[in-house]
Amino acid sequence: MTHLETELKKLKEDTTEMWRLVIQQLEKALHSLRTFDKDFSRDVISSEKRVNAMELKIDRDCESIFALYNPVAIDLRFALATLKINNNLERIGDIAEGICKFILSEKEPFDKELLNCTQFDLMYESANQIVLDVLKAFEEEDTKLARSIFKKDELLDDINAEANKNVAEFILKHPEKTEQALNVLSIIRRLERVGDQSKNIAEEIIFYIEAKVLKHYKNNKK
Repeated sequence: MTHLETELKKLKEDTTEMWRLVIQQLEKALHSLRTFDKDFSRDVISSEKRVNAMELKIDRDCESIFALYNPVAIDLRFALATLKINNNLERIGDIAEGICKFILSEKEPFDKELLNCTQFDLMYESANQIVLDVLKAFEEEDTKLARSIFKKDELLDDINAEANKNVAEFILKHPEKTEQALNVLSIIRRLERVGDQSKNIAEEIIFYIEAKVLKHYKNNKK
């Protein structure tokens, strides 16, 4: 194995480690919301510093690979893609942190009727699964699975599109829970962005494996 191959292998391992940490952040945030155990939210917020540190390390490692090894072809595309994927993962970590801040601001558990009428559990579990799927696509270099992310994200878009109406109807019935309903709406907006970040990652996976740039192509089908 050449020095470049060794560095690229380590880069992939470090990126995968960061990915799993971000997934753990999302899962802890959901557990905190469901159980109203705020310690999980505090843990997520505390761990965000680790996510940020990993992002900086991966950025530096990519820059070192460019400077020291002058990669070409798929090796260059992999390093370039990883640089962008790293940024998307850090943003998903920020989203998990933001969700936990909403949880910490609540004085009582989230209303089950509110969660049901907004399809909250379905959206959260779907968002988390998309991040898991795109990680698998990255690990296995599976562009078919990467392309499936675009379709799966449509469910998040649909739930998000209905969120305003569903939350407004809930507030009419339960005006005393307006603040909590608006917090749930804000969390839904953030989960929709998890899907967007995952689509960006899927595009980068296809780019480095197939040398195809999908950005700006209608419906991401090319």
